[in-house]
Amino acid sequence: MVAVTLAAWGYLFHDARTMNCFRWMKAGVLWNLPGFMTMLAMWSIMMAAMMLPSVMPMVLMFTEVNRRRRQQGNPYVPVSIFLAGYIIVWTGFSLLATAIQFWLTGLKLLSMTMASATPFFAGGLLLGAGAFQFTPWKRQCLTSCANPLQFLMTSWRNGRLGALRMGLEHGGFCLGCCWAVMILLFVAGVMNLLWVAILSLFVLAEKLAPQYVARPGGVVMTAAGLWLIGSGFHG
Repeated sequence: MVAVTLAAWGYLFHDARTMNCFRWMKAGVLWNLPGFMTMLAMWSIMMAAMMLPSVMPMVLMFTEVNRRRRQQGNPYVPVSIFLAGYIIVWTGFSLLATAIQFWLTGLKLLSMTMASATPFFAGGLLLGAGAFQFTPWKRQCLTSCANPLQFLMTSWRNGRLGALRMGLEHGGFCLGCCWAVMILLFVAGVMNLLWVAILSLFVLAEKLAPQYVARPGGVVMTAAGLWLIGSGFHG
């Protein structure tokens, strides 16, 4: 997982340095199938770079529970099957995010650098994400993501298909928890690697210490959104 994460970050760095995705835009071919697939690959790899570190505690706990069950005579299930379910969920999100990016660019809400074209749109995204941090939906999904042992004890299913279903279920909880944060990639730019790293660290910290990060993070997002909207009026 560490190797895959590092490889994903290496790809993002190479893509940002060579401006590969931007070349598609400048060539005017972003809106056809090759351009869509290029952006989908970029989003999928970026989700792997951002989300694999945060799922590491769950994977380690799954491995430990699986080992103990094997010692008791239960069949062993490769952790890769569980992880495949998780990745399927975030690949589905990548498909949706790519389509949303096309739509927002067509509405001229995103610039050709894949960043918000106006402070009002960026501020609106931050306000929405900040408000989401205080919702019961966020709290429920974050609770499931931040408590690997509790999730496995209540959701364990035997066999390979069961492991895949658990991966899909856990991925669904993580998507429900983090989708608004991922949408914030459009604020400073999808290929702004510093911004991607900040959001990745926020997702990881939120799962490790939700009581100290989730709601304070919502306050910061809301304040930043108000500041951006105010600067748009004064600008």
